Amino acid sequence: MTELQKRIYELVRSIPKGEVRTYRQIAEALGNRFLCRFVGTTLHQNPDPETIFCHRVVHQDGSLSEHYAFGGLEGQKKRLEAEGVLIRNNKVIFK
Repeated sequence: MTELQKRIYELVRSIPKGEVRTYRQIAEALGNRFLCRFVGTTLHQNPDPETIFCHRVVHQDGSLSEHYAFGGLEGQKKRLEAEGVLIRNNKVIFK
């Protein structure tokens, strides 16, 4: 695992329950907004989804990931709704 991947996992691990971040926000926190796809690829390889909460990362427009590695779109939706995140038409309703 690279240092960049470790930083991604640290950032995602720090997202509070009931909140979401976008792939772009994670990439920007790393200092390069163009790393969005790398963030997604890294999260798809999440070695510990019980402590690295990749379900809390969504697309820029709030849409859920059809390719969410742990149960697809419905798996991500179920986990977010269980945390109190509002979702309509498979998109997060940002507060």
